Amino acid sequence: MGMIKEFKAFAVKGNVMDMAVGIIIGAAFGKIVSSFVNDILMPPLGVMLGGVDFSDLAYTIQEATAETEAVVLKWGAFVQTTIDFLIIAFAIFIAIKAMNSFNKKEEEAPAKPPEPTNEEKLLTEIRDLLKKD
Repeated sequence: MGMIKEFKAFAVKGNVMDMAVGIIIGAAFGKIVSSFVNDILMPPLGVMLGGVDFSDLAYTIQEATAETEAVVLKWGAFVQTTIDFLIIAFAIFIAIKAMNSFNKKEEEAPAKPPEPTNEEKLLTEIRDLLKKD
């Protein structure tokens, strides 16, 4: 029973929930970036390179036979995946840089000095009265 309570406390902690939300949003963002690369970025790049479709670029190591499939290095798909990664990494870099700048501004704001205690207020009044006399 104690193990279940510990797991529940762990699973409901803010950091775990934040991480879960981040993973879900990251997966969705990855799909958006993949679509951007495959559907918007790579077609014009392929046209500029002479009508090349990067997803079809491959090097055949061994031709297919009746019993075996062809052994193929799909380097075009690798190029697309690498571009996906670079775009995602750059977007994450920009997001973290923005978050760090926000955190820095919050840290740089001077903290409000604590209010004096009742004893300090009373001692200040006594000091001021003694100065008058």
